[in-house]
Amino acid sequence: MTPTLRKTVIGVLGLGLLVFSGLSFRRSRSLKEPVVIGPGVTRVVRLGDYFEGVRGSTNDAHIYVLEGSEPGGTILVLGGTHPEEPAGRLAAWIMAEQAVVRAGRVFVVLSANRSAATATRLGGAYPPGFAIQTPWGEQAFRTGDRWSNPLDQWPDPEVYIHYPSRQELAYVDIRNLNRTWPGRPDGTLTERTCHAFIELIRREKVDILIDLHEAELQYPVISAIVAHQKGQDLAAMASMMISAEDGFAMGVEYSPLALHGLSHREVGDHTDAISLLLEAPEPFLDATRGRTDADLLLTGRDPFVVRAGRHGLLFEKIDEKGWPIDVRVGRHTSAILRILEVWSGDAPDRAVVIEGLPGYDEVIAKGVGAYLRDPSAADPKSVYFE
Repeated sequence: MTPTLRKTVIGVLGLGLLVFSGLSFRRSRSLKEPVVIGPGVTRVVRLGDYFEGVRGSTNDAHIYVLEGSEPGGTILVLGGTHPEEPAGRLAAWIMAEQAVVRAGRVFVVLSANRSAATATRLGGAYPPGFAIQTPWGEQAFRTGDRWSNPLDQWPDPEVYIHYPSRQELAYVDIRNLNRTWPGRPDGTLTERTCHAFIELIRREKVDILIDLHEAELQYPVISAIVAHQKGQDLAAMASMMISAEDGFAMGVEYSPLALHGLSHREVGDHTDAISLLLEAPEPFLDATRGRTDADLLLTGRDPFVVRAGRHGLLFEKIDEKGWPIDVRVGRHTSAILRILEVWSGDAPDRAVVIEGLPGYDEVIAKGVGAYLRDPSAADPKSVYFE
């Protein structure tokens, strides 16, 4: 083969790889994830309704509003702050498709940072998506990333200086929705998104924000409710009830006073709401993991993470059973139910009573897919896309 021919072949192969990968990225970014709103959803609004600065943007999220027939308090549940943590999104998905509110109101967001759901982590070898098995077939979801897509917000600064604390954070965290609270109206897309949620919280007089997350087992804040000081008693009582009634342990961590940008710190500081953040275990995120594919994302089984546990490198237990998605989603739904139970008992005039949301045992017994509705069999008017 002549040098010229070799260069031509290499160039053609490189071009083919570029086209193939580009098409894959485009399919992932444009994938429509269907949501079939359940009987409890009384209306669907957009984040841009609360702040013009995100209207029409990638992050102009759907907000599914569930309103009870009886007065009470108001709860905001955020899924998809970090879309690479799918248990949070799926728990919120089940709320939108299954839950019914009898007293008070619940605002549910499935894609708090939709921009982050349209990319995967650079160099992370993430699968572009995954599928949940249901009685009617598969439902496809994007894998997502921890940070907003660079196509929507670029470039990153040399140093990210948080507003308004002026604390210096990692440069890439200017695209991290859980490092840019409370946001600002003239900031980046991620900062404007946080500002819009703050406006929602203030305008709707939200009592409690529940931000749903997952964490690697090598991260010390795991299997926990992270609570602003205004919500410490609420979190502690919910934690005790979970341990006693639901059959799994969920500790309490207190939001550090000096660490800024996180929802459990800034929402509590800048609004009247109690801010809580829930963490479930996700081996898919661990640095010691093996092949990073959709199977690992869903089963939470990885021999390398198990080996790390044997060497005392983890903050949560793991064995060959792993941490399946049903277990992680069930932990979130049960924690939400217990938080609302405690809150409603302590503040009956601001009670939020919810039905139809499956708890830990139910999700494990039937699987997440049993609670996802078939969009092809639904009234088109009740189908929305994330």
